[in-house]
Amino acid sequence: MAEITHRQVKTNGINVHVAEAGEGPVVLLLHGFPESWYSWRHQLPALADAGYHAIAPDIRGYGQSDAPEAIEAYSMKELTADAIGILDDAGAETAVVVGHDWGAPMAWTSALLYPERVRAVGGLSVPFTPRSPAPPIQIMKQMFGDYFFYIIYFQEPGVAEAELEADVRRSMRIFMHAASGQAPEGAMLSEKKNTAKLFEGMPEPEVPSPWLSEADLDFYTSEFERTGFRGGLNRYRNMDRDWEELPELAGRKIEQPALFIAGEKDPVVRFTTTAAMKEHVTDLRVLDVIPGVGHWTQQEAADEVNAKLIEFLGGL
Repeated sequence: MAEITHRQVKTNGINVHVAEAGEGPVVLLLHGFPESWYSWRHQLPALADAGYHAIAPDIRGYGQSDAPEAIEAYSMKELTADAIGILDDAGAETAVVVGHDWGAPMAWTSALLYPERVRAVGGLSVPFTPRSPAPPIQIMKQMFGDYFFYIIYFQEPGVAEAELEADVRRSMRIFMHAASGQAPEGAMLSEKKNTAKLFEGMPEPEVPSPWLSEADLDFYTSEFERTGFRGGLNRYRNMDRDWEELPELAGRKIEQPALFIAGEKDPVVRFTTTAAMKEHVTDLRVLDVIPGVGHWTQQEAADEVNAKLIEFLGGL
């Protein structure tokens, strides 16, 4: 099995930590919230053994990467520029970009903003959706009204940080479980008033997850105990800014070869739709839903995701 190595990359004015393995065509793997490069620990060696140079950064604000103070430093424009800078550093004129959770919109948007650099694109959990008719947070506030929705809860700086950082290990255990395939129905998106906190009503697992060992939980805990959650949460606080800054995305379609994989029990799929994918992703070669799997697609179903990803890459 290929060895995973680590280094720092200068990109877009900041230092980004990357984990990488293998040699060959570059596959850039972008993680989501609240995760790190470690979320791709099963994919890095598998892709390397299949003949690819797999690179998984800590997104800015996470892990060993720089975490700028300003909220606007976490806009989609900045994050996609970070990704392209990593490709520059790797000497890759083009690459396949694959993202999970927030990494998926980063991948989709990279494909739109830098079509000459992204030769194929993949999303896990979060499908490509066309530009909304109004700023997304405004739409969510109208949709949810007096009821709690975690993205709205994350908007006020300091509030979610205080809850998540009060006991990082407990927070990670509950959050990861609630969105997983092992959680009871509605664990992540339970109905409660908008005065509630994130973890109110969320079950705490009694036994370790089959896909998240105590050692895995140790790693995530140590990272977030050091960095806090501010950087990751700031991504959510740029959703309306992204809408204002990227009007050119209106009506744009993904034209590169594309892959989408989700878990059958992923709560994100409940409030998004894959229907637009067939119209707005013109070369959608893989559209798979994995039975019994929740939100943490490439961790919960590592072997299945590896096989589908390697098959997709091989067909390019």
